Amino acid sequence: MPGQRGRPRNKRIVFSTPVADYFKPRGIPLTGLEVETLTLEELEAIKLADLEGLTQEEAAARMGVSRKAFWRDITSARRKIALALLNGRAIQIHGGNYLMGNLVYICRDCGNRWTVKEEDDAPERCPECGSINIGRFMPPVIVHGPGGRGGGMRRGAREGRGAGNRSGRGRGRVVP
Repeated sequence: MPGQRGRPRNKRIVFSTPVADYFKPRGIPLTGLEVETLTLEELEAIKLADLEGLTQEEAAARMGVSRKAFWRDITSARRKIALALLNGRAIQIHGGNYLMGNLVYICRDCGNRWTVKEEDDAPERCPECGSINIGRFMPPVIVHGPGGRGGGMRRGAREGRGAGNRSGRGRGRVVP
């Protein structure tokens, strides 16, 4: 593609869309305002880090990208929001390079799991047993300890012979 450098950008997994797609200063017509455009994946990064309080590693895993890619998204989003608030600009939430993640629900009575598209209404009952004791299920995120997945160590250490990553040799731990 002309004008694009490097590798193509990976699609981010986004689990929700906003109720409103424009925010603007009160009393000023939108036609007279400069607009900062926030992509849906930047908004998802803000939601995961600032609203849900996930670490950068957990949020990156949830969005299906590297920590560096997540950091670029959240830094860009925070900059755009700050520019809009400090300079009286409108914020438009639009576009991006993302995939919609399906919402997964679980029945607390029978253990049944099923997926629902984000745009569909939330289910009221389990389709298997009819129970109303249901809730959203967020799959666990695998977080790797120091040393990542075992990369970057000399071969003998990675195979368990000698010093190296003592955090479990890159097996990771499950974060709910």
